[in-house]
Amino acid sequence: MEIVNTLVAAVVAFAAGAVWYMKLADPWMTAAGVTRDASGQPEGGQNPMILAFTFVMQLVVAGMMRHILASSGIDSVGGGLVSGLGIGLFFITPWIAINNANAMRPPMLTIIDGGYATVACGLMGIVLTLF
Repeated sequence: MEIVNTLVAAVVAFAAGAVWYMKLADPWMTAAGVTRDASGQPEGGQNPMILAFTFVMQLVVAGMMRHILASSGIDSVGGGLVSGLGIGLFFITPWIAINNANAMRPPMLTIIDGGYATVACGLMGIVLTLF
């Protein structure tokens, strides 16, 4: 069952990312410095390999979160949510902030990307404790 809930958690996080970044596409592209074509879309379009890579990385995060939750004895949905939010907010977001600060990127990029990491990890925590 661990494989199934890990896969579902990654799918949920991936879907949440699609919604998150569709809603925040303009501010994210501005903050990330993405070059746009005349229609306002990223120059060169979206590479499907990036989406595949993204899913694989979310699968890695979901797998590690499953391990952490199981090792910690966290098996309630509330515990999964709080743990996931904590991982996103206090592990992943600071790392994003460090990278963005050193790359001299605008703070808005950290807010958008860190916000997504926090929400996605919270959702993963819920899914991982549902099964």
